[in-house]
Amino acid sequence: MANRRRGEVPLALGGERYTLCFTLGALAELEDALAAGSLDGLAERFERGRLSAHDLVALLGAALRGGGHALDDEAVARLPLAGGLPAVVAALGEALTAAFGDGPAPGP
Repeated sequence: MANRRRGEVPLALGGERYTLCFTLGALAELEDALAAGSLDGLAERFERGRLSAHDLVALLGAALRGGGHALDDEAVARLPLAGGLPAVVAALGEALTAAFGDGPAPGP
């Protein structure tokens, strides 16, 4: 079960329940995967609001691994979008807001 006080966000995909969380390790992974260079670079990239499917796989993969799920990006890419893409994007946005704070938050 997701603990929102710890920045965890629940997400249902393909009949399975997952927990998303952007830990420091997950954010470092994203910096590398998206060649952002820094947390500010990540925030700027998300604020543009133009993300590719590759970006979403990287975001979802890092958040799932931060939430304790041992899935590589290939497995993440094969997950069914049971709730639809808007549900995934909303959950990722909530997890990013939890990680970056309540100010102007980056969102997918």
